[in-house]
Amino acid sequence: MVQKYQSPVRVYKHPFELVMAAYERRFPTCHLIPMFVASDIVDEEASEDGSTHKIERRCALDVDAPRLLKRIAGVDYVYFIQRNTLNRKERTLHIESHNETFSNRVIIHETCCYSVHPENEDWTCFEQTASLDIKSFFGFESTVEKIAMKQYASSIKKGKEIIEFYLKELEDEGITHVPRWTTSSLPLPPPRPTSLTTSPPVLPKPPVTPAIAIPLPLDADYIKRYLGDLTPLQESCLIRLRQWLQETHKGKIPKDEHILRFLRARDFNMDKAREILCQSLTWRKQHQVDYLLETWTSPQVLHDYYTGGWHHHDRDGRPLYILRLGQMDTKGLVRALGEESLLRHVLSINEEGLRRCEENTKVFGRPISCWTCLVDLEGLNMRHLWRPGVKALLRIIEVVEANYPETLGRLLILRAPRVFPVLWTLVSPFIDENTRKKFLIYAGNDYQGPGGLVDYIDKEIIPDFLGGECMCEVPEGGLVPKSMYRTPEELENEDVRLWTETIYQSASIFKGAPHELLIEIIDASSVITWDFDVCKGDVVFNIYHSKRAPQPPRKDPLGAHGITSPGGNNVQLIDKSWTLGQDYSMVESPLTCKEGESVQGSHITRWPGFYILQWKFHSMPACSATNLPRVDDVLATLQVSSHKCKVMYYTEVLGSEDFRLLYPPFSVQYASVLSLTIPSSSSLSLPVKNGLL
Repeated sequence: MVQKYQSPVRVYKHPFELVMAAYERRFPTCHLIPMFVASDIVDEEASEDGSTHKIERRCALDVDAPRLLKRIAGVDYVYFIQRNTLNRKERTLHIESHNETFSNRVIIHETCCYSVHPENEDWTCFEQTASLDIKSFFGFESTVEKIAMKQYASSIKKGKEIIEFYLKELEDEGITHVPRWTTSSLPLPPPRPTSLTTSPPVLPKPPVTPAIAIPLPLDADYIKRYLGDLTPLQESCLIRLRQWLQETHKGKIPKDEHILRFLRARDFNMDKAREILCQSLTWRKQHQVDYLLETWTSPQVLHDYYTGGWHHHDRDGRPLYILRLGQMDTKGLVRALGEESLLRHVLSINEEGLRRCEENTKVFGRPISCWTCLVDLEGLNMRHLWRPGVKALLRIIEVVEANYPETLGRLLILRAPRVFPVLWTLVSPFIDENTRKKFLIYAGNDYQGPGGLVDYIDKEIIPDFLGGECMCEVPEGGLVPKSMYRTPEELENEDVRLWTETIYQSASIFKGAPHELLIEIIDASSVITWDFDVCKGDVVFNIYHSKRAPQPPRKDPLGAHGITSPGGNNVQLIDKSWTLGQDYSMVESPLTCKEGESVQGSHITRWPGFYILQWKFHSMPACSATNLPRVDDVLATLQVSSHKCKVMYYTEVLGSEDFRLLYPPFSVQYASVLSLTIPSSSSLSLPVKNGLL
């Protein structure tokens, strides 16, 4: 498996030329990097005007590896080739290095770049990327990988300190300014001569890929201030996942703190974190969760009988939420409101928690990404174990765990009664193991002694009902009047309305069974707009036009594919007897959309009639060099789920005038289809005439 690393942008608040002078002092050896034994210049060239200077070095590293491993490998040192290209005119230094030792067994590639800060020409930016691919190493592949990543992470961490050390050394010598290169400048003298004192190679330093200019790069100082202390590899995971989201989600990505929560929830496993984050983003989009605080109005019964509320903050600055669960009439709330209304209310609490974390981060000047919850169980009894109430609780836990990971910093459970173990047995299997470790449970009045509440909450804000002096505005609860209960039918209709209250629709796509949507256009030059997310699998998106209406839509029997899909829809409109080019025509080239991509676009219609938007299962082509299927294709056919894709979409038809008002840059001078998919290297560019971007 290839290990990859990408650094945040590290900023030196010094001019580029001064940083270069400090950088050169690292050679031929550097006492601050004990493993850097020596370096030797093997090639060097400079342009006639001195603006460009290229130098190639052979570097020897004494890798901190077990002696037995070194003896098996037959080396004491590991060698790397480093090529530097300094452009004094452009004020950039590009560094590329790769391993010479064991290059047939281990592939290490690293690229770094020093450049001028885009907003301050007297500051210097540094970025680096790397990759490590261990193909074989005498049966010690896993050990070598761990050693390489550990030592690389250590050297990354010290990298900025080393440059700062030499900058201070220059300052002590009275060198605080190095003039910029001009056309009249003479070539600078070559670097100090170097020598290799020993012959040996260097063990894997994770390779780096060239520094790539990405939108809104993350600054190392920003990460420390707003996200906390991360290891170099954790920083790399955050940056790479953030980049992937920018490339596939049209730049509308969650905040860095939110991305980081999903990475922490999966121990910084990129693939696992990306999977659950994409599922959560789709869920948020489908149910308009981003607008919940502005659109959701809690029913009066919740204001009166829901015994929870925000109350100052704990000793760490985390927002503090208090829930008097023992005083809550869970049965009455479920009977009066239904499961979905309670879920919406809990989601609004979590959204408010995210907002308060941002506020507290600014107020306290340090990263605060989670909150503390205090649950008072006084009054908890068997009526709280009412089956529908427990079912609603488990549903809420499931949704919160999936979409708000790592938001609970600590859970203080006070005055746990004898019935609590029964409730705990029911709910604990649904709670993530990392979350369970944050639970502190106190029976009776144990919370009042040493190691109790005062260790986590300032004495001045302990609520009055827990023996403190602070008035707490959390409702006291009580029994919900039965006159407010609603019938099961009313609650079911309300739950369905809340759950389906979204502008988005979902569809399932199968191999041989696309999903198609019919749009009738009366006025030519109308604009069909769409916004869809590919939730599962890869799909091909097509737009067709027909002068005649298709037959009434037929729904594909999902059972025929051995799959049931309660949340999916599958409709086919194009009759099998229709001929492409006669009965209907393709108005644009097909657009292949990958899993996880978010696609927005529009089509300016040329003719009235019937337009069909089609999402079709995308089959991977077989290898062109042979008739044999690829291994990936064979494995895919072994999984039923591989024949199913899922999309979530929204479409709207606008008049051309309305479209110009909403999207002024996209006037009618640009022709028929404007589709913005955001593949990797894209930025929002002007639409291309008659084409899908």
